[in-house]
Amino acid sequence: MGNKNNENCVVTRFYKFDVRAGNDDVHGHFLDGRPIVYSSPTDIGGYFQEVIEPGALDDTNLRDVRFLVNHDTHMIPLARSRRNNKNSTMQLTPDDKGMKIRANVDVENNSDARNLYSAVSRGDIDGMSFMFSVSDEEWENLDSDYPTRHIKKIGEVDEVSAVTFPAYEATDISVRAKETLDSVKSTLDSVRSRSEDSDNNGDLELEKLKAHYLFGDE
Repeated sequence: MGNKNNENCVVTRFYKFDVRAGNDDVHGHFLDGRPIVYSSPTDIGGYFQEVIEPGALDDTNLRDVRFLVNHDTHMIPLARSRRNNKNSTMQLTPDDKGMKIRANVDVENNSDARNLYSAVSRGDIDGMSFMFSVSDEEWENLDSDYPTRHIKKIGEVDEVSAVTFPAYEATDISVRAKETLDSVKSTLDSVRSRSEDSDNNGDLELEKLKAHYLFGDE
């Protein structure tokens, strides 16, 4: 298929997704969504497309995943999945389409949860972003203007966020993402020039660069 890389690297992706706010006697107030979709090509800044392959979540570590807003790691999580057990306030369900979530949110005692629930109910927020590590990937058509990255295995999902701007638009983290894309372009050029090198270290450097600009030194 192309150049392979089996090194772990951290990735954050922004997607629009169908998120639903609900309320029932069993679960209380909750948010449903599907942050990971298999076999769905996603444009990464016009520089390459990315596809998460079916089965990428088969052995993924889901031991501790937090539900946040706009990747604000300083806020108290609105929900959390610990080892994905039934007592967690967020349930993660991998299936043949990818992964769906249900986050139970405390709208009575947590103003952030109440505000988010209202925004989703109104349709003001319909974006999701998630942070995960990649343990196996392949690049295809690196010599073209628009290569494809196939994510074969996701090592760990660290965090899921509802986001105000699901694309690379004017939020703090998205501004850094724009800077990242500029660096990604030059790095991709370098990767292409070394595409015959079996080590293909450029792929790893690309991901390190993206992680640095997306998350800084946090």
